[in-house]
Amino acid sequence: MTTATMHTGGTSTFDDRCLLFFVKYPEPGQIKSRLAASLAAITIVELYRNFVLDLLAMLESLAIPCYICYFPENKERQCKEWLGENYFYLSQQGNDLGEKMKHCFTHAFSQGFDRVITIGSDSPDLPSNFITEAFSSITTMDSVIGPAFDGGYYLIGFKKKTFLPQVFGGITWSSASVFQESLKILQEAGHKTFLLPRWHDIDTLSDLKNLIQRGKQSSFSNSRTMSFLLRHSVVG
Repeated sequence: MTTATMHTGGTSTFDDRCLLFFVKYPEPGQIKSRLAASLAAITIVELYRNFVLDLLAMLESLAIPCYICYFPENKERQCKEWLGENYFYLSQQGNDLGEKMKHCFTHAFSQGFDRVITIGSDSPDLPSNFITEAFSSITTMDSVIGPAFDGGYYLIGFKKKTFLPQVFGGITWSSASVFQESLKILQEAGHKTFLLPRWHDIDTLSDLKNLIQRGKQSSFSNSRTMSFLLRHSVVG
């Protein structure tokens, strides 16, 4: 996945899809702050690393051109050492999450991609069919969004000609109203928006407990995250 050109049977075809994967470089005290009251900083770092690696394994199985949208801006070398050279790398630039997403979408569209979606790294057991369904939906719809149970969203995407930068402005980020505020902007712009099923962000100890229960009953039971959680008895 080092380029957007996919080679099949000796011929080259351009993949018009692009996935923006938002990742923070894992350093103690800089990630998953709501878990800090329950888990040691080094445990949170290792847990988050497993989140990212499990999501990348899922994305690799889909063979979609992927940007690692990393933060902070000065961590490109460290992210490449951690995650490898098989991806595009793009720094998150902007004063808030909305500006960062707007910047990354704009860059991807400028590179010739026509269908672009973004996901974060807080949903390690995100089903792969949600990704394929998202890309399929924006073939005919204007936009796609995946609401999270906590009131945010875990995925948003557009076609190039229907990209709506306004959806990233004026939002109360990190609140329980992010999804509803964003959907209202899409609706007021006249967008035909495809809604994915609700899914889970992992932000609290309760979220982790629910993840373990879900994971035991799904293919996620074989994941790095589940192995780490069970091996270290992270959740009592």
